[in-house]
Amino acid sequence: MNFLIVGLGNIGKEYADTRHNIGFMVADELANQAGSTWSTLKHAYYTEFKQRGHNVFVIKPTTFMNLSGKAVNYWMQELKVPVQNIMVIVDDLAIPFGSLRIKPKGSAAGHNGLRSIEASIGGQQYPRLRFGIGDNYPKGRQVDYVLGPFDKEEQRELPALIEHAVKMVHSFVHIGIELTMTNLNSK
Repeated sequence: MNFLIVGLGNIGKEYADTRHNIGFMVADELANQAGSTWSTLKHAYYTEFKQRGHNVFVIKPTTFMNLSGKAVNYWMQELKVPVQNIMVIVDDLAIPFGSLRIKPKGSAAGHNGLRSIEASIGGQQYPRLRFGIGDNYPKGRQVDYVLGPFDKEEQRELPALIEHAVKMVHSFVHIGIELTMTNLNSK
C-alpha cells in the first residue's frame, strides 16, 4: 500500500524555522529517522522509505504554501496514492501550541496551503495532522506571527512535539487514522 506524507511550508532560508514551516520540520525528522535523503523533483523535495511493507512517500512542496495543492495533486497522481492515504502536516492557529491532532477531513479554516490542496484535489476529504501553534499575537499581526520563529520556550518543547508528530505519522501508516486519533491526539 502507498502513502503520501506532505509537510507544508515555504522554501528559502528566511522561512526555515518559522511556525508556518512546522510541516517541513516534521517531514525532515521523518526522513532523518528513516535514513532517507531528499531529492529535488517536480514541484517538491521528495524522499521515500518502507515501513512494514508499505511504501511511504514524503514531499515538501517547493511551490510555496499558497500553491501546495499543485504539488500534492501531481504526486498523488504520479504515485497512485488514494486520497485517504495522504497525510498533510500543517500548522494550525486555532489550536494551542503543544496540541497535535489528526483528523480524517476538515475545512481549510483560512489556511492558504489547505485551501490550495482542496482546490487541486477537489475537496476536503483528506487526512491532516494539525500542529498547534496557538494564536498569541496582537490584532492584525497574524502574518508576522505565522512567518516568525518559535519563541524560546516553544523551541525547548519543539523536539518532543516533532517526535510525537512523527510517531503519529507512523501510526497512521501502520494502524490507520481512527486508532491513531484515539491513541495519539493530544489536548
